[in-house]
Amino acid sequence: MHTVIMGTGGVGGYFGGKIAQSGQQVTFIARGKHLEALQQNGLKVKSIEGDFSVPSVTATDAIAKVGKADVILLSTKAWQVTEAASQLQPLLKKETVVIPLQNGADNADNVGDVIDPSHVLGGLCKIYSKIEAPGVIHHFGYPPEIVFGELDNSKTARLQHIKAIFDKAGVTNTIAENIQVAIWNKFMFIATLSGLGALTRATIGELYQDESLQKMLRDTATEIYKVAKAKKIPLQPNTVDTILNFISKQPYDSTTSTQRDILEGRPSELENFNGYIVAEGKKLAIPTPVNEFVYACLQPMERKARDSK
Repeated sequence: MHTVIMGTGGVGGYFGGKIAQSGQQVTFIARGKHLEALQQNGLKVKSIEGDFSVPSVTATDAIAKVGKADVILLSTKAWQVTEAASQLQPLLKKETVVIPLQNGADNADNVGDVIDPSHVLGGLCKIYSKIEAPGVIHHFGYPPEIVFGELDNSKTARLQHIKAIFDKAGVTNTIAENIQVAIWNKFMFIATLSGLGALTRATIGELYQDESLQKMLRDTATEIYKVAKAKKIPLQPNTVDTILNFISKQPYDSTTSTQRDILEGRPSELENFNGYIVAEGKKLAIPTPVNEFVYACLQPMERKARDSK
């Protein structure tokens, strides 16, 4: 089985590294100095669960030369999904499966708009990780896990084939009972934290322990919940409480990748998080005042980052 990692950042680098370390065929799609380091020195992963390295990896930026893939883990940023998916055609054969792992609620739909939707599964991952230096991935929080499933929630043979890849790599993985619910639960967690964290420059612990900010977290999550229900996502009635409780258990000093991107002047997933909820709320006549406030306040920073890109 040939796995292609489309986007070798904190997510793709970690999970692709685990698969490669287990002796399975992996090709990393990367660019710039990160690509050069992978080609020259292999991949190094610093992890709270144990450091590891893969001294020799296959890495390239020439997608057309990669050959056909069995599984493609799409691990770019959410705002890059459409562009990345549009480059996948040379990798596809009839049985190829594409799993988007980005934060966000509509990544699978966006991929399916560009390639044949029969290739696309729903997916998400749970991990705090980033590129520390070219060729070096730092996993600094949360036990890593991949959750995936058919978009119609059927239980197919190809899910078991993919699970076997992750199992051999020692990657915790789950075939979701309802992948839309799993995606929206993760989305609510990350979208609730990211914009507000960037706006306040506060860590997750600081956000949660401040009474006023905790209320804003709850209000943000509640707006997301209402949009999800209007879109017929069968979230549980206690989902907001569950998400707030989960937030309370995160490492005090942790921040989200989107928060870090915004504060460090890089293009971010703001449009895919708070911006998405604002847009969907307008379509569905669901008021989203807190998300609108956060989105509007961060727009100048986002525009500046993209203009200087």
